[in-house]
Amino acid sequence: MSKGITSRNEDYSQWYNELVSKADLAEHSAVRGCMVIKPYGYAIWEKMQAALDQMFKDTGHSNAYFPLFIPKSFFSKEASHVEGFATECAVVTHYRLKNDGNGQIVVDEEAKLEEELIVRPTSETIIWNTYKGWIQSYRDLPILVNQWANVVRWEMRTRLFLRTAEFLWQEGHTAHATSEEAVEETERMLNVYATFAENWMALPVVRGRKTENERFAGALDTYCIEALMQDGKALQAGTSHFLGQNFAKAFDVKFTSKEGKLDHVWATSWGVSTRLMGALIMAHSDDAGLVLPPKLAPIQVVVVPIYKTEEERQQIDALADDLIARLKQKGVSVKYDDRDTQRPGFKFAEWELKGVPVRVAVGARDLQNGTVELARRDTQSKETVSQTGLAETIEQLLIDIQENIYQKALSYRDAHITEVNSYEEFKEVLEGEGGFISAHWDGTSETEKRVKEETKATIRCIPLNNKEEEGTCIFTGKPSKQRVLFAKAY
Repeated sequence: MSKGITSRNEDYSQWYNELVSKADLAEHSAVRGCMVIKPYGYAIWEKMQAALDQMFKDTGHSNAYFPLFIPKSFFSKEASHVEGFATECAVVTHYRLKNDGNGQIVVDEEAKLEEELIVRPTSETIIWNTYKGWIQSYRDLPILVNQWANVVRWEMRTRLFLRTAEFLWQEGHTAHATSEEAVEETERMLNVYATFAENWMALPVVRGRKTENERFAGALDTYCIEALMQDGKALQAGTSHFLGQNFAKAFDVKFTSKEGKLDHVWATSWGVSTRLMGALIMAHSDDAGLVLPPKLAPIQVVVVPIYKTEEERQQIDALADDLIARLKQKGVSVKYDDRDTQRPGFKFAEWELKGVPVRVAVGARDLQNGTVELARRDTQSKETVSQTGLAETIEQLLIDIQENIYQKALSYRDAHITEVNSYEEFKEVLEGEGGFISAHWDGTSETEKRVKEETKATIRCIPLNNKEEEGTCIFTGKPSKQRVLFAKAY
């Protein structure tokens, strides 16, 4: 099988695009800016979704669903929110088509909506309008709701998984009686995302807070997890927002407290999207194809038979059937690739491209010696092992691979966090290997904007584990008490 993938060093962007296509993850659709997520890609997203969904439920949340269409007037109620999304909104103005008499289908101009509908870019407005009918008393709180949905943000420059006009995500929307409860919820969900990223995606992340410039539209505070890709660029992998009482006031959502006082509800929202697919690909994969953490691989083990005679095939079939049954009992997903239309070498290359963590090859000599060949996708190493206890050997190997992929990404991330103390040093690192740049900032939006205009680097976050440190801003020379993380980003 000829993979024909451009190397990362030659053209990282092209490497990514080709890998998404050749590994059968997704493709561009006939609708500009939208993608088709193919079965193999969607299987990875389903595993992400299942893991996150259970984590949400374990922290007390329930799933619900709200409309795709939002009345335009709802967006006018929270000024900063609508300003943040105004340029990205798709608007529905008519509700009917008609035949123009010449065999063409056109919009029926007489079927104009009284009020335009916005195709959901995010759901705060429609949800808080709904919550108004759900909340009267402190007894109705907290509301801990999550929604799995699609959203539309009219992107002009799109890239599969990373930035598309329509994408899949989840959005949590919670309501609380006090600001303390809402802040606690915001931080809790940030930690859920960080745990998922590190334990499932094998992706080390920095937990932090966004600057005022980078906050979610309508939020008082935005927390985030930031990850580093192999090309030295950062990727925001998840956000959790403390919304204060902004949306409750906009939609007049009040409750009677235990003391009998009437007050507005406190809110949060939080979300991750199919952008995580892009992070998974770019953080771990290599020039041979995908490298998938076992916990998220649709197929964790592939068994490839190598035989010349029918008798050998039958013996290998029997061995494979027994191994597959034992692995499935352990919750391991296995595929037996017994296609007779492709040679073993083609199969090896195909499953390597698709990132299957473990490959088991069984040939005639293995039958005689009571062995098999195990190949690891993460290190591309091979070893001959005994058939005795093979299921247990593979089970442990999957654990080792998951940990090794994480440690490799962690080592790369830690090696690419650079402290700088001058603007010249900052630009030198940025134009070199890039990565996260730890630097002092004077805390002003003006400085942040100037640095972004001049270098295209943004403040990714103010790390939550920051220590106070006297210093001077790299751009203005003004006093600073802590470092922030800058980077170029997706």
